[in-house]
Amino acid sequence: MSDVNRQLPQPGGPVRNFSVLLSATPRGARLARLLATEQLRTWGLPLDPAQLIVAELANNAATHGRVPGRSFRLLLYVVGRTLRIEVTDTRGDRLPRRRSAGPIEESGRGLTLVAALADRWGVTPCLPPRKTVWAELTLAAPLPPEHDGPRSGRTCAPQEPPTEEKEPRQAPPLPPAGQAHSRE
Repeated sequence: MSDVNRQLPQPGGPVRNFSVLLSATPRGARLARLLATEQLRTWGLPLDPAQLIVAELANNAATHGRVPGRSFRLLLYVVGRTLRIEVTDTRGDRLPRRRSAGPIEESGRGLTLVAALADRWGVTPCLPPRKTVWAELTLAAPLPPEHDGPRSGRTCAPQEPPTEEKEPRQAPPLPPAGQAHSRE
């Protein structure tokens, strides 16, 4: 299927995904949060803490993963009772790390917040020059049927979602051979 929102037959329930390329700017980070919030509403999922995680990861991509003229990709997908949030940027040479921010520092708490809100999270080096920062949330209840809401255009890079729950901070599977993360 070419729709961004799609339901694939899968044992144990539907698989839903949403993928979009955004400019690596503060405006792109803000748009990532807004689009993710609307997609979560369409799927009938709770907004928090997912929208906070999207906001932090997108802001990090726009701030620390920015390469002029390059975009970052936001990918949301649900498999069974797991919501996975991925943000891929083009600064694979700069892997994020948690740090302790002092009480008067204005930044440095993003990944600490992601770690506190997510059930699992990690960083995966991708095809150079990319990296993906991901977080997973376990949903409390089975998903309701997908609404027939607005649909976006084509995805830029379909990816096979994981079929089993991952251990904390374990890297996600690489896409099948011949498929790239984005067209840049």
